[in-house]
Amino acid sequence: MHSHAAKIRRMPDGGKKTVAPGNKDYVNSEAADSNPLNWQQKYRLRLKRKRLLWRSFRSRHQLSCQSNRTENIAPGAILAFSIVRNEITRLPWFFHHYRSLGVDHFLMVDNGSDDGTFEFLCNQPDVSLWHTDASYRRSRFGLDWLTWLQMRYGHEHWTLMVDADEILIYAHHDTRPLPHLTRWLDATGQIAFGALMLDMYPKGPLGTQNYDPKTDPVATLGWFDDGPYRIKRQKPMDNLWVQGGVRERVFLTDSPDLSPTLNKIPLVRWSRHFAYVNSCHSALPHHLNQAYDGPGGKMPSGVLLHNKFLPDVIEKSKAEKERGQHFHDPLKFQSYYDDIISGPNMWTHQSTKYEDWVQLVDLGLMQAGDWGKI
Repeated sequence: MHSHAAKIRRMPDGGKKTVAPGNKDYVNSEAADSNPLNWQQKYRLRLKRKRLLWRSFRSRHQLSCQSNRTENIAPGAILAFSIVRNEITRLPWFFHHYRSLGVDHFLMVDNGSDDGTFEFLCNQPDVSLWHTDASYRRSRFGLDWLTWLQMRYGHEHWTLMVDADEILIYAHHDTRPLPHLTRWLDATGQIAFGALMLDMYPKGPLGTQNYDPKTDPVATLGWFDDGPYRIKRQKPMDNLWVQGGVRERVFLTDSPDLSPTLNKIPLVRWSRHFAYVNSCHSALPHHLNQAYDGPGGKMPSGVLLHNKFLPDVIEKSKAEKERGQHFHDPLKFQSYYDDIISGPNMWTHQSTKYEDWVQLVDLGLMQAGDWGKI
């Protein structure tokens, strides 16, 4: 296999620019600001975290427990937390992948599914399931519900927060499952592990492919953009903000500020005092956000293969446009949904064919670090 190794050169402003093959690049506009937080900033972030935990505690009344199998959670078990709505197409591979990876128990919230998702989850022996018809948007896009479940059941466990359309991979994931990775993270004093969300897409118009839910989505969505990506570290939480990639290229060229946030911290040794702030893009206490330095970085990290663009994306986009639950200001994204519904061909001759995790390390999209040397 040819090496795709990225090259890094310093920019005059103290940031860095990572140049990948084909002139695809990652521009890190992170300011060279390592000043510690002052006491006012620390106090505000502590207050913000406590408010998030309080509203999550209150949100428990919106959840109705359908099957509680949490008595089966053993000390040291690896837990996955997820919110789903009408994901029957993605769930068979989701469970296959994460069970193979070493997840011991799944704690899931169903938000009003009507496609068989709810019934499917009820029949999974390693799933504890809650149901709610409450507003996804008003619950901080489900974070209030999941934070409550993490407070209640995730304390002192390694926990994953992943969507049904996200498949986490990392260096050596095919031979070293999550218990190996979490033991290494514990031994090196790391309590969080970051990942880039990488949008996968098909060759040909959206919605025209065939997909068997029991198979790997990558067989249908075999392509991705290896850049460009913009990277910025934000104060005072020290969270990354990574944007760019195919959704910006195809759907948001004229509104790049609206393009999705692609950095996540999906794997954390959880404490009941922690709280995600915006999906798992950022978290409090703020030191959790320092666990990921983005594409072209040096810290060990993974990739979330994002299989949003399976053939059902057309009908799902029609439904989500009508519901208006996925954005703070849904009206700004009407054209985004319309563009998806039109079934464009996202593939170009600049697209990169997916091979394996080694390719993603060579491209700089994930980092093996010392984890790759043991």
